[in-house]
Amino acid sequence: MLKALVFDVYGTLFDVRSVLGRCEEVFPGRGADLTALWRAKQLEYTWLRSLMSRYEDFWQVTRDGLIFACRTLGLAPSDDQIEHVMASYLTLSLFPDIAAALGALGSLPCSILSNGSPTMLDSVVRHAELEGRFRHVLSVHEVGAYKPSPAVYQLAENHIGLARDEIGLVSSNCWDVAGAKAFGLRAYWLNRQKAPLEALGFEPDGVIHSAAELVSVVA
Repeated sequence: MLKALVFDVYGTLFDVRSVLGRCEEVFPGRGADLTALWRAKQLEYTWLRSLMSRYEDFWQVTRDGLIFACRTLGLAPSDDQIEHVMASYLTLSLFPDIAAALGALGSLPCSILSNGSPTMLDSVVRHAELEGRFRHVLSVHEVGAYKPSPAVYQLAENHIGLARDEIGLVSSNCWDVAGAKAFGLRAYWLNRQKAPLEALGFEPDGVIHSAAELVSVVA
């Protein structure tokens, strides 16, 4: 029986594309390209740093990804411009279907399990006025490795105090869902983009296309 849920943050609860406005403000006409390349490099750096055992917190990884993306696009931002764009990660927009979905889950304990640093997570949760909604806000910073390292999913089992097959992870990132399944959590893919399943030898416990579908899938 499912007894608790843990949610991914970036791309699942909060829309990482909401940085587009500030990227476009600083780099007119290049905002969309910068937003896409920045996110891709941010994720790539988390995986590479985990493989190299050279952990830096998610704020630094995100900043490094932004700097590389700017270089690739031939942009030469000042330090002030970098910090201005970076600040958008502290006030990301909550997806419009999330608040109602969390409310519909009723008394089912919900937590966060994220790559984000504690400071970053505190900021976005506070900005969305979700303080107190999550039993635990768990950051990979505690273990010094990024998803999909098994050490990250172990955080959920350790802090929540349930068997791993009693905990479900909800993520929009298919590779995150694969990591959770490999560890033994139940995993639900919030596939907003209707993307194909990653060829990693796993099947999610449920696939949904909006957070509104979550309650019926996990019931």
